[in-house]
Amino acid sequence: MTEHDVPGLQRRLADFAAARDWQPYHTPKNLAAALSVEAAELLEIFQWLTPEEAARVMADPDRAHRVTDEVADVLAYLLQFCEVLGIDALAALAAKIDRNELRFPVRGGRAEDADDPDRHSSE
Repeated sequence: MTEHDVPGLQRRLADFAAARDWQPYHTPKNLAAALSVEAAELLEIFQWLTPEEAARVMADPDRAHRVTDEVADVLAYLLQFCEVLGIDALAALAAKIDRNELRFPVRGGRAEDADDPDRHSSE
């Protein structure tokens, strides 16, 4: 196990919070709210960029640093959220991909529901 695997990172995050007595604040509601705020901060970086500018965002060292930090914040809160609720994030993702493959079958190189406006939704 390396410190870059999911359980190792979750343990580091839990240890970090415990050392600061933050566990009472790490409720599912608070973590979900914090996750939403961090995702909004990531979105803010891209808010007024054209699609072309957004595709090149990592070429700008300042923006790349901001994007990387916000991605880390989103992932940190998501992992903490999963830890508190006992969700295996990777298993949940794998199961969701399995369901989406059944929900959106491919026919002739084109998704069957290609005209469905919700086709990009992961719900």
